[in-house]
Amino acid sequence: MRIFVAGAGGALGTQLVRHLVADRHEVIGFTRSASHAQVVQQLGVSRSITGDALNPSSIRAALESTRPEAVVHAFTAIPKRGPWRASDLEQTNKLRVRGTKQLLDATIAVGARRLIVESMVFVYGYGDLGPDWLNEETGAVKNVPKGWLRSSIDALVDMETQVMDASRKGSIEGIVLRFGGLYGPRAGTETTATLLRRRWLPLIKDSDDSVIPLVHVEDAAIATVAALCHGRAGEVYNIVDDEPVSFAVLVRHLAATIGAPQPRTVPRWFVRLVAPYAAASWLGTKMRVSNAKAKRELQWEPRFTNYRDGIAEFSRMDKLLN
Repeated sequence: MRIFVAGAGGALGTQLVRHLVADRHEVIGFTRSASHAQVVQQLGVSRSITGDALNPSSIRAALESTRPEAVVHAFTAIPKRGPWRASDLEQTNKLRVRGTKQLLDATIAVGARRLIVESMVFVYGYGDLGPDWLNEETGAVKNVPKGWLRSSIDALVDMETQVMDASRKGSIEGIVLRFGGLYGPRAGTETTATLLRRRWLPLIKDSDDSVIPLVHVEDAAIATVAALCHGRAGEVYNIVDDEPVSFAVLVRHLAATIGAPQPRTVPRWFVRLVAPYAAASWLGTKMRVSNAKAKRELQWEPRFTNYRDGIAEFSRMDKLLN
């Protein structure tokens, strides 16, 4: 299959390209910079294109010159350290709204059959979402703890709505993948490990009761391949591992595994001041999300069923590289 990966230089994109090439697909990688293009070329893509995701002429020309059968939308622009403030998501929000429209229009125009988009489980909301496991029938959040959190959710909803509407009209086979928090190679874990070794990453005191769904970036890529091959048009799939966990537990386990000092704890008000988005989302949310539909319909199982498995693999690779 000829597959166009938009955002091929990102954490998910590079893992996805690697698996698609290994499966002998013809892969076109679209990236925003020469450095990302070089990374993608080394992974063995058939063609690497550098362009502007927010420029309709740029994305249209890339698709017209390659005529793919399927397209994957993995455009993001999140800082390597992760989003600390709502402003850190402004560019990603644009990519999810305007970028989706331009990519969708161009994908339909060149006759591609299928479009997969990278969404997130935070479409369900922030804060305490209760003890029940959420599934794909759970609607997008109506209320948020802080008004400034609304824009990131609205961008996810807008992206999903565009693709689902086009799929219902028969213009494209649209599929939405709602990923848990990504971790693993190039997904922020290296940065977290560096901060831990330098004791620059504090945790909120008494924050172990927060719960968020995670997914290792390699499992996210494998699920995307599965959606290309087995996903049903017009469907949404939660792509998460089997065991949600608090960010504090995750970070402390990472520190212990790599031999870094345990992080200091600070008052909640301090983190809210320095990193308000992180405090409200990763550190302040209780959310359990079911992956049963993805397992059933995509024939997908996470290799790393929980954070302990994923961190063990990261530590093994970290020792090999260092």
